[in-house]
Amino acid sequence: MNSLENVNIVSLEPLPTPAQIKQECPINDTVINTVSSARASIKKILNWEDYRLMVVVGPCSIHDEALALDYAKRIKELSAELRDNFFIIMRVYFEKPRTNIGWKGFINDPYLDGTFRIDEGLRRARSLMVKISEMGVPIATEVLDPFTPQYLDDLISWAAIGARTVESQTHREMASGLSMPVGFKNSTDGTVSVAVNALKTVANPHHFLGMDENGRCCVCSTKGNSLGHIVLRGGTRPNYDCVSVDECEKELIESGLPKNIMIDCSHGNSFKQFALQGVVLNRCITQIFEGNTSFIGFMLESNICEGNQKMSTPENLKYGVSITDACIGWDETVELLRNANMRLGDVLKNRRK
Repeated sequence: MNSLENVNIVSLEPLPTPAQIKQECPINDTVINTVSSARASIKKILNWEDYRLMVVVGPCSIHDEALALDYAKRIKELSAELRDNFFIIMRVYFEKPRTNIGWKGFINDPYLDGTFRIDEGLRRARSLMVKISEMGVPIATEVLDPFTPQYLDDLISWAAIGARTVESQTHREMASGLSMPVGFKNSTDGTVSVAVNALKTVANPHHFLGMDENGRCCVCSTKGNSLGHIVLRGGTRPNYDCVSVDECEKELIESGLPKNIMIDCSHGNSFKQFALQGVVLNRCITQIFEGNTSFIGFMLESNICEGNQKMSTPENLKYGVSITDACIGWDETVELLRNANMRLGDVLKNRRK
């Protein structure tokens, strides 16, 4: 090593390869069926062959495996109850983008203590995803690090590209090769055009540097992902109102893209006030009654208990409470989705006839 390279690198620690971690934590036929059937259902929703709405719901981030499994059991029961109108996917987010500094998620720091055992984070994340999938619960996650999908992609039913990375060419190219449908959020300031441009990019083939299952650098050649869609998450102001939605629809149509819109009921759409997520959801349901034909789903940040708490060691954390964004509690989640289901009745069945 000469004096010109790795000037600011403290250490370089090899990770287990994706193949090694997949061998340590393999999938079985139950998992394969959960993921493949969920991806097929989402594809049908996006192609308007299934009239139901996708609902991506769950904690802002995962920090406790027992808590995640508890939530997954509840989601499984609720999904069966509401299956006529909703296809529910559990939000299982392990990577957290940061505008400034802070905990970057379970994979980056699984012990919540600044030891940054990324090897253990990948193992524990994969193990948890296998357990949730074995329960028959499909998983949604945000794909942040370009290498992470090689470790986890066979367990993801729906992926998101977040507001901070939607403009990234690296993430657009990566998404063009992902095996599952991908939602692109508008940028943090509310700009929709960057997500529309991302959708056009991701649908096309790309060639870029990546990593294979054996950890080798390689040239990735993709055929493009036709199952991209936009997620409106608000910005400096909400953008789930009928005027904003109409503008988004027009931009999608003018770009030759399917008129598929998912609404994130959190973040800018709720002014970052978790208790307002229900207001957003209910007003969007009203828009469906008034003739909206572009909504294909919703996102809710939900946990077992409402609110959030400051980061601490695992033994000092309250059970069921987020350590990142504040969430609505489980009881409110159930009430919101049950009420939305009752309001919808048979409306969705005749929505595009």
